Order: sequence, then structure tokens, then C-alpha cells
Amino acid sequence: MSGTAATVEFSDDSILGMLRPYIAEWFREKYGKFTEPQRMAIPLIAGGHNVLVSSPTGTGKTLAAFLWILNELLHMSERGELEDKVYAIYVSPLRALNNDMERNLITPLKEITNYAKSHGYDVGEVRVAVRTSDTPSHVKQKLVRKPPHILLTTPESLAIGLVAPKWGQRLVTARWVIIDEIHEMASSKRGTSLSLTLERLQYRVEEAGGSLQRIGMSATIAPLEEVAKFLVGYDDDGKPRPFKVVDARFSKPIDIRVITPKVDLIHDPADKVNEAIYRTLVDLILKHRTTLIFTNTRSATERVVYKLKKLLHNELGILDADEIEAHHSSLSRDLRLEVERKLKEGKLRVVVSSTSLELGIDIGYIDLVVLLSSPKSVSRLLQRIGRAGHHIRQVSKGRVVVVDRDDLVECTVLAKAAMDRFIDRVRIPRKPLDVLAQHIVGMSVERKWRIEEAYRVVKRAYPYRNLTYEEFLEVLRYLAGAHGLESEKVYSKIWMDEEEGVFGRKRMARMIYQLNAGTIPDESKITVVTIDGKYVGTVEEDFAEILTPGDIFVLGGRTFRFLRSEGLKIVVQPAEGARPTVPSWYSEMLPLSYDSALLVGKFRGRIARLVREGRVEEAHRILVEEYRLEEHAARAVVEYVAEQLEYVGVVPTDRLILVEIFVDDESYNAIFHTLYGRRVNDAFSRAAGYILSNLTHSPVRITVTDNGFMLTTTEEITRETIEELWAQLLNVNLRELLERALERTELVKRRFRHVAQRSFMILKRYKGYEKSPERMQLSAQRILELLLDQGLKLPPVKETFREILEDYMDIIHLQEVVDAIRRGEVEVRVVGPLEVPSPMAHHIVARSYSDVVLMEDRRRLLSLLHQKIMEVLKAKGASEGSLYSVGYRFS
Repeated sequence: MSGTAATVEFSDDSILGMLRPYIAEWFREKYGKFTEPQRMAIPLIAGGHNVLVSSPTGTGKTLAAFLWILNELLHMSERGELEDKVYAIYVSPLRALNNDMERNLITPLKEITNYAKSHGYDVGEVRVAVRTSDTPSHVKQKLVRKPPHILLTTPESLAIGLVAPKWGQRLVTARWVIIDEIHEMASSKRGTSLSLTLERLQYRVEEAGGSLQRIGMSATIAPLEEVAKFLVGYDDDGKPRPFKVVDARFSKPIDIRVITPKVDLIHDPADKVNEAIYRTLVDLILKHRTTLIFTNTRSATERVVYKLKKLLHNELGILDADEIEAHHSSLSRDLRLEVERKLKEGKLRVVVSSTSLELGIDIGYIDLVVLLSSPKSVSRLLQRIGRAGHHIRQVSKGRVVVVDRDDLVECTVLAKAAMDRFIDRVRIPRKPLDVLAQHIVGMSVERKWRIEEAYRVVKRAYPYRNLTYEEFLEVLRYLAGAHGLESEKVYSKIWMDEEEGVFGRKRMARMIYQLNAGTIPDESKITVVTIDGKYVGTVEEDFAEILTPGDIFVLGGRTFRFLRSEGLKIVVQPAEGARPTVPSWYSEMLPLSYDSALLVGKFRGRIARLVREGRVEEAHRILVEEYRLEEHAARAVVEYVAEQLEYVGVVPTDRLILVEIFVDDESYNAIFHTLYGRRVNDAFSRAAGYILSNLTHSPVRITVTDNGFMLTTTEEITRETIEELWAQLLNVNLRELLERALERTELVKRRFRHVAQRSFMILKRYKGYEKSPERMQLSAQRILELLLDQGLKLPPVKETFREILEDYMDIIHLQEVVDAIRRGEVEVRVVGPLEVPSPMAHHIVARSYSDVVLMEDRRRLLSLLHQKIMEVLKAKGASEGSLYSVGYRFS
């Protein structure tokens, strides 16, 4: 095995003995002693190993990574060997982090230098500089003339810098590269691009006679072995380069509890439930000095801040309004930096954020983190709660406030898993062809390449370790112009002589690469107009991509039916009184991860077994003692499971898929309880919906949630229909079926634009001209229609489907589920037609019935459905042997 876990913690004295005397003295006076991750990591870095350090925020990862490098640079300075070279490159996903690092490095360097000089050591300046897209041109030129010893940059700036004639030469002297927040990048194409950049950099460093030591820093992530392989890459023999893993993910004590407002989560009206939630928040805020509250959407963040200011300032007069602030990605950078500054200075009592404060920006002391509703994965739960108690010896204290019964079950499971040190597995994209195309253009700018040599360099990057030579050639051919799209102004970006086995750059390649490289697509607002051209408003692009013709959504308090898209414009018609089919917040919601969803399924199964066996009080005791729930919350969970069992005799779990049929006034519905997370369910629902549409010869409306999905049609759905659907689903090529189902959807149209932009099929910037997102979308749609009509599967088309099926959805785990059903490891049970959907189906049904704008209507619907269930159960008479005969509920 190429990687090993670091298990030895060196003593403080032994580590201090490795360092220059003045650094050791500075450290003793400043910090006193090393943290656990520092004791394990510093000696490994000093030994020249590639190292991945995984530990919570505030455990000294940054110092662990840099201390030995500073030691080496200052020692070189003492010996007069420190040259005008880049020795260390620090890569961070956020420009703000780079600015933070500049402050955090320059101050310690000044202090250490002063210590050295006061002890008679002759040390010069170790230069640190930031170089990103924000860096002015004159500063960049200055850095070329006199490079920093430590360069702080972003993945994009490093990739572009490699092809700059003079600056690229400055980078090949690097001895160390530090990748911060690697957990944030590994799961995205941004990280994929960085992995290729590192291989290109390493290739050039080794050509120049040097070597590159890689150091990765990560918050809580799993599996560490895979993330470490992603960090270090592969040798030409297909084996990962050697590495060491410092696993200090749980070096900091954590205290996580689930809090359930003392209201009836089913029957109490929305305003009463909301009042109880805010009363809970106020109580927590007043007991702590600084509270960070996480919501799951930007709109929720604004709503919570508005309500807390109203409560704490206007009504209670306890806090000043400017002690409560919002922080999310839609705010301007200046506003976000101002909030971060006030946090560090201790001027804020409450900050409410969506996802923007999850990363390790230094935000000072926070003694409590509150999560409003489920964070949808254990990893995100740990990441968010790790923001509390910034010092390693301080407890990270977190409280999760639940909003309904499904949320209560989910949060209970995630909180227990976090305390038990379970972590969801990271999803690393598999050989994205658009990122590859971009880097091949970048490589062509550097030199003329032999195809086999370039292929070897690419395969060293973890995401491309399984790339076939034919796949590599397909991308080269596409870039060399073998696509016949010149009529659409798509021209070749490289030249290739396949017979000779070489390729190289074309005249404008450097400009194209420097102006268009990057993986983050432009966020665009979509204009909504009526069929007669009247302006209605705007929606987010990721909302528009989930629409299908006929979908009804709410905008500005009115309902509209989606008809078609035209570039960055969608055409609708008013649909007054019609039921919304797509919640406006759906695209913003974080999806429940596959691993966390399986835990929810196992939990349901465990409680259901106890209740079915009449061991209700034991189930209650386990929930209070093992899961640390409040008494009333434990009772709510047991009641939920008991109602489900009493009504249909089945509780869906990770090993039992329940399909229930019910008929309402307008349609036939099949509800699939698939506890595999939203990404799997998204793919699952589209495959099942496509088959059902063919079986019933009618359109099928799909409603997707984290715990299942519902298919709705006007044609009759029987048990035989569902049996035939399963028979087809278990005997079909899922990938081919889903590609057919998705082919002409908005999702493919919009994702294709992103892929086409990344693979330089469509250029945003060229020869001083910048193409608007609107024009790029129109170009992309025209090209896509042409390619689909001709059946041409060029790399950008293949990548669009791969990205949707593997990254946006989760066909890989769906295939595992389908295989498990085939083997009989997962049971499928069909019930119905039912007069009322089962209790665990209510949230799926409610999702299809109304928009979150109409929250009161949604709560009313849930209450009504529950009331009908109770009427059915009471009509049964809670007979002998009934789950309720134990007197747990109806005493």
C-alpha cells in the first residue's frame, strides 16, 4: 500500500529540537504546546513525505503545514542560500482565504525574524505574496521580476499562470505545494482541474531537476485514503504516489444535541410552530456570547435575520439591530468581509449564514452553532458545528433545531452519527472530459507534445487514472476540429498529427486559454415572460433547469405554467388557481447524501422492529438515552413509526422499498419510498417515470424528495402496472434509459452550455469581445440540437450526460440499489390503492401539492392528511393486537 496512517505523536521537545532555536523559542512563548495534528504532521513534513492532514477548524492545520517550510526558508536565509525563487505554493479555493493567509503568515514571519535577529542570527526577508485574478497587472509584473518565496493563489490562477511565458518559469522552482480546504474541492470539477494542474506543474518541476512535496489540509472528510490519492496522484505504473495520512478528525471534543420545539408538529398552525422555533433560537442566543446560525437556503437566511432583529431588538429590546447580521453568497464581497471583520472583533452576537461560512475563514470566537433544520449530511453537520470553539481545547457545541417529524427523524440520525464519528464518503468526479479538453489546450500552449507522453501526464491525476487511450484521442480529435461545426463558428483549438502521434497549439490558443480557463459556470438570472411578451420577473438558472413543459410554479405570489425556454428567457402563461408542481426553493435545497439516507433507513427499521414487537417503552428509552432526544421528541418519533405500521403494516427502510398507490380527485399516484437520498431518487424517479409514461401512454409528473418520489398521471395505475414497471426497470440499461429520458430537457440544455464553455466549444471571451450568457445559451442550444439530431456523441455531449447522471444525480448508487433488488437483498412491497397516503408519504404528497410560499397551506394539508389517517385508525377500533393497545398514544 502506498499510503499509511500516521499513528505516532512526537513529543513537543522532539519537534522543537528539529526547529531552529529562535523558531522553537517563538513557538513556546506564542503557543506553549503543539496540538495533536501538529505533533503528527510536522515530523512527516520535515521527513519529505506527501501528507494529508485532516482535522477540525481551529486545530492548527495551517501552522502544521507551514512551520517546517518557514524553518527551512529561514535556515537557507541564514546560510545565504535563499534565492529569488518561488519555493512554496499555497492553493486555496477562496480569494478571501488567501488574504487571510497573507495576514496569518506575515505577522508570524515578522515575529520570528525579530526573535532571530535579537538572538544574533542573520536572516533576511522571507517574502509572501498573493497572486489571483484580483491582483493588478503592475503587481503581477513586479512578482515576475522579484517572485515571492511563498506564493498564495487559487486553482484558476495557478492553472493560468502555468502557461504565462515568464511567470510559468517562476513556478517550476517550487519544492512544496499546499492545498487547503481539499474537502471543498475534491468533490467538484474545480478540484479535478486542480489535480491536472498539479500534474502539469510536477512534470515541469521534475524536468527542471526538482521534486514537489504535496501537503493537503482538510476538515472532516472520508474516505481519507481516497482523498490522499486525489492529493498526490499516480505514478506511471498506475500506483498512487507514497503518502501519509494524519487523521485528527476527532481531535476536538464535540457536543451535539437535537432540540424539538414543544408544539404539535403536525396539527399546530404554521405561525405557532414558527413562534416556538424562534423562541427556542432566542433562548439559545441569550445563553451564549456569539451564536452562528446555519440555514439551508439564502432566502431562509434573510427571513431568519429579519425575524430575529424584530424579536431581539424591536420587541424585546435586548440586542442592538447591528449585533445581528446575515452572511451568504448573494451579498456583495464588501458586505461579507465587513460581517467577518465584526465577528473577529467580537462586535456581533448573532450571525445567520447559508453555506458561506462553512469554510475555514478565520471568524474568531463562536461558542454556539445552531443548525435550523437538517444539514443533509453528517460531514456538513460536523463542518458547521466545528466552527464553534475555535481553539482545539474548546468544545464544539452545536444544537440542531427541527421543524417537522421527518426533519426530527433525520436530525436525530445525523446527530448520533456525528457523535459516533461516522462521515459520509466524498464523491470525486470521474474523468470529466470538458476539464480534460481545457487542460489539453493549456498543455498545447506550453510545447509540442507526443500524444503518449501527454496521456501519461493526464493519467497521473486521480480523476483520470482510468481514462482510456481512445477516450483521450476522442478529446484530441474534437479539439483538432474533427466535429464539422465550423458553420456554428466552432473552430479547432489545437493541431494534431495522429499518424506522427503529436499535437501542439494553434495561433490563438494562449489567449483562448488565459481568457476562458476555469470550471465555475456564470450564474445567470433567467427572465420570465408571458406568451404575449409581458415581463413577470426572474428566477435562478438552477431553478429553470429542473422545469419541464407544463410545470406550474409561483412567482410574485402568482402561479404560472412553463411552456418553453429561449436562451436565458422562459416563456410562461398565467395559471391562476392551478396547483404548483415545482416548489420555488427546490433548486436551493441541499440534497440528503446517500450515506446519510442509508442511516435514516436503518434507524427507521430499528425503531419499527421494537414497536412491532410491542417494545414501545424500550424504543422510547433508546431514543432518550442513546440518541439524546427530549422526552416529547422521543414520543413523537415512536408515534410516527407506530402510525405508519398501524396504517399499512410496513415501515420503509434502506432494505425495504414501499410503493403505495392512491387516487385523488384528479389523478392516479404511485409513491415510491426509496431511502437513498435526493440524488439517487432524482435518477430513480426519472427512470421509473419514463417507463410509466410508456406503459400508460400518458405524461407523468414527477415529485422528488430526499426520502422518495411520486409519479402522477391521469391514467389508471394498478398493482400490475407497478409490477411491470419493476420488471422493466430491473432489466434495462439504466444509463441508456436515463439518457433517452433526459435528452431534450431543460437540464441537458443548460448543463450543455456549462460543459461547452468549459471545453472551449463556446468562448465567453475572444479578441477583446465578451459574449453574454444569453448569447452563449442560444449558441449552446443550437449546437446541441444539431448534434442530437445527427446522433453525434462528441466529448462535450458525453460529458453533459455524465455530469448530470453521476454528479448532479447519482446513477452509480442507483445501479447498486437496482442490483441489490435483483439479488433479493432489498425487498419491494406494493400496497393500495389507499384512500389516504400513509403517514411517511405525507411530505412527498405535500411537496407535490403546494409551494413553500404557501407554507400555511402546506401545514394545513399535512394536518388534514394526518387527521384522515387517525380517523381510519380509530375506525379500525384500535383492536386487540393493535400497536396502540399498549396505551402509548391513546391512554
